[in-house]
Amino acid sequence: MNNPARSAYTKAISGGAFLWIATALASGKAEAWDSSLYWMLAYPLTILLAGALGYRYPEQPWRWALAAMLIQPVILVFTASGFGLLPLGLILFAVLALPAIAVAQLGAWLASRNENA
Repeated sequence: MNNPARSAYTKAISGGAFLWIATALASGKAEAWDSSLYWMLAYPLTILLAGALGYRYPEQPWRWALAAMLIQPVILVFTASGFGLLPLGLILFAVLALPAIAVAQLGAWLASRNENA
């Protein structure tokens, strides 16, 4: 049986991980957010991914935004050379998740409007 939440989590986690890893590889940086490519492309795409998932899976859409954003520090833990700034990084990722949560909520709201129209 197909579980929609499982599918949404899979898409959010794999999308967030892909964007982080692809940015790090394309930029040659150990940490993707050290590259302007992250801020100009990968981060906005993560927010758009959260919105699309919120639209497609509108029940508690904040989950998809958090999954897409918080997989990134998990990858950072495995690829970083040091962990001295990890607590600060986790706080920053949580703050960066806020626009993604808002866009996921917006996507869910649009889905409900389209459903009721």
